[in-house]
This record gives sequence, structure tokens and C-alpha cells, in this order.
Amino acid sequence: MSAQTGKRVQPRDDLRALEGYHSPQVDVDVRLNTNESPYAPPAEFVERYVAALGEVGWHRYPDRGAHELRTTLGAFLGQPPERLLCANGSNEVLQTLLLTYGGSGRRALMFEPTYALHGQIARTTATEVVTGERAADYAIDVDAAAELMRGAEPSIVFVCSPNNPTGTVESRETVEQLLAIATETGSLLVVDEAYGEFAPWSAIELVSEDQPLVVVRTYSKVWSLAAVRLGFAVAPEWVIAELEKVLLPYTLSVPTQVAGTVALEFRAQMEQRVAALVEERGRLFVALSEMPGLEVVPSGANFLLVRVAGDAHDLWQRLLARGVLVRDFSSWPRVEGCLRITVGTPAENEAFLGAIGDVLPEVVS
Repeated sequence: MSAQTGKRVQPRDDLRALEGYHSPQVDVDVRLNTNESPYAPPAEFVERYVAALGEVGWHRYPDRGAHELRTTLGAFLGQPPERLLCANGSNEVLQTLLLTYGGSGRRALMFEPTYALHGQIARTTATEVVTGERAADYAIDVDAAAELMRGAEPSIVFVCSPNNPTGTVESRETVEQLLAIATETGSLLVVDEAYGEFAPWSAIELVSEDQPLVVVRTYSKVWSLAAVRLGFAVAPEWVIAELEKVLLPYTLSVPTQVAGTVALEFRAQMEQRVAALVEERGRLFVALSEMPGLEVVPSGANFLLVRVAGDAHDLWQRLLARGVLVRDFSSWPRVEGCLRITVGTPAENEAFLGAIGDVLPEVVS
């Protein structure tokens, strides 16, 4: 006898058409599609980390407030620990912000094209999404943004700088102007700096107790800890206090807290890697700009967005066939015909340049 099938419970109506966030994970020789660090952590870090794990009381819950990590990270950033919130990747920080300051009847403003998870997480938290358009150079038009902020009255305004997928860095003047408008309209300005270490300046410099500014960062890029999943927010103490009410208890595991604390002992190696990747970014920019049929967007991140005169998806497939995986944005609104290339090691970059040099004439001829 077959079991009786009952009526299935359905997700919220506003989530039925929502698609998940996906990035292809393909086993290839050269993987330049997810903006990870191309370098493994220093061997000395691994030794220190493993030794520290040997002292963990595994039968006890983690320090809920991650006090040692926040204190050490705060000293590194020049910020008091009370202005820090640590979570499982910067995406959990973004989710916590939207759970706290978004929700039904509230709006989040973002400027497209930008990081897809700003809108994705907003929608999953039942926050209405308001979209502003970036200028032709992908920078934010402050006058247009001010009109939107005053008209839509969003609870949260997202500014991704360096922007993903374009690499665009907003100027300090732009962020200061947006912050002044956010103060006026009662919005929280959230500057997503997942790639901030590669940029010439950081909005962390502007965080203070009297301004509604949150800066979000991650350990996934220059710290080579994408596998650990650790991100953090720098914000006024009154914002952090509200976020802590919403963050799940004991959410940050002991191994993650230890990794984040130990990594800060290797600042010199991190800075060397940033310098090396910035140099390689410049080399890739020049090489790609000289190839017929490609337009390269200036970047302050560890990746480059490239517009292809021919069929960009065809180019992506041809590169993949040669063992080189880049990110295909060819069908994404506002960046149609584009591919995004993560800056890899010199050897990986050479392999990519060789592959694209071979197949590009077949695509743009």
C-alpha cells in the first residue's frame, strides 16, 4: 500500500521565483572565477593554527562574543573591539544587517550592476529592493543617488566599493556625500569592502559614533582563508549592539575564531601578496587592453571585468575547453557581453593570456 501524499507546505510567495546564488565549481588547471586568493596561507600560519587548535576545549561552546578575535582585529584596524562584529563570512554580516534593519515594509537601495547577494539577501529577508543605476563608468552618480535616497527612504543603502563585478572604487568624496544624505534621511550606509585591501583608500577611516556607517570586510581574499568563512563589520557601537541581538548564539566556531586571530600575526605576508596581486592586475590590464575586441574596465579589486566585442559566452566556453575557468557575466543585465577574470599567480595569468590570445581571434573576427 502506498503512503498517502499530503499537501506540501510552500515557501513564501515572494520567494517562489527566487533563484539561488551559484558560481560554477569546475576542476580545471587555472581557476580564475571566484576572486579567491591564488595563494595558500603561509606554512607558518598553518603550523601556528594547528598548534592553537590543540589547546581547544572541544566540549565547550565558543566564546559567543569572539572577544579575543575582536580585540586583536580591532588593534589591527585601529578600532575599539566594541565597533566590530564577526560572523561566518561577510554574507552572514550582510544577512544580519538586513534582518536587523530590513524586513517587511522596509527598503534597501543598491546601485546596479553590483554584488548579486545584496539583492538576494534583501529579498530573502522580505526587504523591498530599490535599484539605482550606475553611470557609464560604473561609478555612483551622487545627485541621482540623493534623489533616490530622499524619495524611497531606504533603511539601508548598499555601496560596494570596490564594486563587484566592475572593480570600481568610489571616491572618498562620494562616500562622504552619501553618508551625509544617509544621516539626513535616517538610512544606514553599508559600504561592502570585500576587496578593500586592493583599493587606494578605505571607508573604515570614516566610521564614528555619530555617523550611520557600516563597513563590511572578509578574510576570504588576501588572508587566503576562503575555506574558513570569516567576515566582519566595522560600525558604531550602537549598530553593533543591535546586530548582536539578531546574530545566532555561538554562531562563530572556535576554529574560525582561532584562524582569524592567528592570521593577524602574518600582516607582512598579507601586504606582500596585495602588492604582488596589484602588480599582476596592472600587467593583465595592459595585456588585455592591447588585444583587439576587448575593453577592460579599470579596477581597484583583485579582478578585471572585460567586455568582448564578439560572443563572450563562446569565449568563456573556449577558455574552459583549454582548462581556464573565468566568470561568465555575458547574460547579466548591464554587463552583457562581459567576462570577469580573477587575478591569479603569474603562472596562472600567463596561462590565461596564452589561452585567450589563441582563441580570441575565433570569437571577435
